[in-house]
Amino acid sequence: MDEYEVSGAAAGIGAGMIIFYLAIIVVMIIGMWKVFEKAGKPGWAAIIPIYNLIILLEIVGKPMIWILWLIIPCVNIVFMVWLYNLVSKSFGKSEGFTVGMVIFPYIFWPILGFGDAKYLGPSAAEAQNGGFGNNPFNNANNPFNNPNNPFGNQNKTFGDQNNPNDNPPPVV
Repeated sequence: MDEYEVSGAAAGIGAGMIIFYLAIIVVMIIGMWKVFEKAGKPGWAAIIPIYNLIILLEIVGKPMIWILWLIIPCVNIVFMVWLYNLVSKSFGKSEGFTVGMVIFPYIFWPILGFGDAKYLGPSAAEAQNGGFGNNPFNNANNPFNNPNNPFGNQNKTFGDQNNPNDNPPPVV
């Protein structure tokens, strides 16, 4: 083989990889287009770079300041994973689906768009309850609102005369 044959093979492989990459992007955009339509937003917004993030923020019900966090390098990774989680929650999916959207977006955006998932609203009931998974507490900011409180009744003070064992020990 001479150098021209090797160069031609390398160019063919490079062109094939570019076509494959573009095909993956098209599949992901089509899936995102269908997700936007399910949420009642214009589907064409999926092809406009920053505007599609604004529409995603509207779908999950987050403020527009998030657009700043989504364009700052390194910070955007954390907020994009969080945004994907809120999108999957808004369609009634679990955290496992979020992991799929982060690792294989070209598979999971079309699943979300063409599948049987219904748009339930901003982050659905999961995020509105204030936590991940099955939160045993009704209020994430006050974990002592639970009837199974391991510390007993928080409204009771020390020295309750009905229970003499509840007094603090004497100071020596």
